[in-house]
Amino acid sequence: MFFFKKRPTYSSSNYFKGFTDYHCHILPGVDDGVKTLDESLEILSEYERLGVEVVWFTPHIMEDVPNTTEALRERFQQLKDAYSGSIKLNLAAEYMLDGLFDQRLKDNDLLTLGHEGNQILVETSYFNAPIAMEQTLRQIMSKGLFPVLAHPERYRYIADIEGYRRLRNMGVKFQMNLGSITGVYGQTAHRKALMLIKEGVYDYTGTDLHNINLLHIILDTKIPN
Repeated sequence: MFFFKKRPTYSSSNYFKGFTDYHCHILPGVDDGVKTLDESLEILSEYERLGVEVVWFTPHIMEDVPNTTEALRERFQQLKDAYSGSIKLNLAAEYMLDGLFDQRLKDNDLLTLGHEGNQILVETSYFNAPIAMEQTLRQIMSKGLFPVLAHPERYRYIADIEGYRRLRNMGVKFQMNLGSITGVYGQTAHRKALMLIKEGVYDYTGTDLHNINLLHIILDTKIPN
C-alpha cells in the first residue's frame, strides 16, 4: 500500500526495499511489455538488488491481446523454472473492460490480484469510459470480487476529484503508477496523481514496467513517501 502523510522524499533505490510491485508487464512475450526471458531475468535481478520482495505479473488481457489463462500460466511457470532468486513471483492480469472481459467474468475465468484471491486489476481507454462502466464494476462486485482500477490518474475522462470519489464510494480500489509521479506520463497525470495522494485514496502501487528503461527513469527520480 502507498501512504503519504508528511511527504518527505527518498531516493528511489531506498524506496524499493521491501516493495511489492502490483502491476508490471515483465512476463515475457505475451503483450507489449518484455519480449524475452533473458530481459525478464535481467529486470528481476535488478529488482533483487534494489530489495523488491514481491512481484505480481499483470499481462494485458483484452480483445486485441486475447491471452488465455492457460497460456499465461504456462509462460509464468517457464519463468519461475528459469528464475532462481528470492523474489516471490505471482501471476494476475490487467483486464481491459471490454467484451472479452465480460465473457471471462461470466465464465469465472479470471486471474486475481492479491493473496486473498478476490481482487481484479482492470483498466479502460485513457480517453473514454466504457459503455455501462459502473454496471460492469457492480457485476464484478456481485461475484464477491473487488475491482482495482489501474493507474486512475491517467484517465482523461475523469475530470475532477468528484469523479474519483464516486468510484471509491462504489468500492473500487485504486493502483498508482510510480511513473505518474516522475512525470513519465505528462503533467496532467502527474498533477492528478498528487491530487489523489493528497486525497489518500491509493491502495496499491505498481511500476507498470514494460522494459528496463522505465525502471532506470524511476531510479533517477526522488519519490515522495
